[in-house]
Amino acid sequence: MITRKRPAAWVIALLAALTAGVVTAGPAAADDDDGPARPAPKVELVLDVSGSMRARDIDGKSRMAAAKQAFNEVLDATPDEVALGIRTLGANYRGDDRRTGCKDTELLYPVERLDKAGRTDAKTAVATLAPTGWTPIGPTLLKAADDLTDDTAERSRRIVLISDGEDTCRPLDPCVVAREISAKGIHLTIDTLGLVPDAKTRDQLSCIAEATGGTYTSIRHTDELAGRVKQLIDRAADPVVTPVEAEGAARCTDAPRLKSGLYTDREEFGEHRWYRVDVPAGKELRASVSVSADRAVNQEYGVLLRAETPGGREIVRGQESGDGRTDVISTGLRYPRPEADDTDDMDGADKYGATETVCLRVSNSFSAPASVKRTPGLPVELAVDLVDSPDEASDVAAFGLGHGWWLLGLLVLVGFVAGLVWGWLSRWRFAVWRTN
Repeated sequence: MITRKRPAAWVIALLAALTAGVVTAGPAAADDDDGPARPAPKVELVLDVSGSMRARDIDGKSRMAAAKQAFNEVLDATPDEVALGIRTLGANYRGDDRRTGCKDTELLYPVERLDKAGRTDAKTAVATLAPTGWTPIGPTLLKAADDLTDDTAERSRRIVLISDGEDTCRPLDPCVVAREISAKGIHLTIDTLGLVPDAKTRDQLSCIAEATGGTYTSIRHTDELAGRVKQLIDRAADPVVTPVEAEGAARCTDAPRLKSGLYTDREEFGEHRWYRVDVPAGKELRASVSVSADRAVNQEYGVLLRAETPGGREIVRGQESGDGRTDVISTGLRYPRPEADDTDDMDGADKYGATETVCLRVSNSFSAPASVKRTPGLPVELAVDLVDSPDEASDVAAFGLGHGWWLLGLLVLVGFVAGLVWGWLSRWRFAVWRTN
């Protein structure tokens, strides 16, 4: 048994080492092109520490414990260029006086870039939290907005609100507060995450997010919380792209013409919507779509993105399905446009073959219980890009290999060498067996 396993293990180790060398060699060959410096994006995590966070319904532990674990992971993963702060609501006042309880918000950690010591300090501060009092979401959002707008620099600003219940400090409605923040034009986005939310909590958090162009996500597991917060922080670190509203049509002939960019729309349950893109010869169309379930929906749903000619002939499609474990589902497609000489007979191309009209059809198969409102429709985000179409083997997507031709050749060589080594070891083992 041992004699048989050693050669195989040795060859596998050799292949792993060679493959690792190939993988690590690639990035070193590329030159980093740093763009012009821009102000550090600011993100403030707002954590609900009200008494309801004691509930033990997230992976067998309390909501507060799940939040602390997720925050530790998030603080370790926060990019160095992001200025991060933490604010709490309902963390200090244990009494019954409503006026005092609705002022219970504290900047637990200031908004600044995190070094090693800063990450440790922030973790220590979070570790001391204990579920305590009220849920003053509205007043806390006002304070958080002030934390992030203490300068006039053009930067990305984002609040990530994590709560498990409704605001208890009305008449200061948090939805109205969010609309007021949006109306200030300070480019501040509020994303909301509901921990095991009920219907009222979900509606309120969704309203807050929609008012500022943010997103709402329902959270039921610790890894979901950590993963979503990391994603939102990374999004803040990327260059800001402002989506443009585009209303899809019921048929391609009436559809709006889109250029490269990011677009938003709303789509009813089970609806089809069309958009048009003019693709010049020698260009490649890349499109992706995301549909968000911002309310309770039935399990088993999907989204379909089809590129068609104006006559209805399908060119290419992208599709994805879900089973109720995520609030956003996405898919995409790529269509390389042939050169002008090859487009004489193509449906949708002009008489000179210079451009081709491609109809993008977005379809969804979402459904919902009878008690759920159907309007407005589900949020749709459509990304469109036109890039140079590949025309050589070294180009991306050429024969489906892109720049992987050299990698394929190296793997063939590695396989050949491994075969020789394996053959030599097999002969040696056979010789030893005959001798014994």
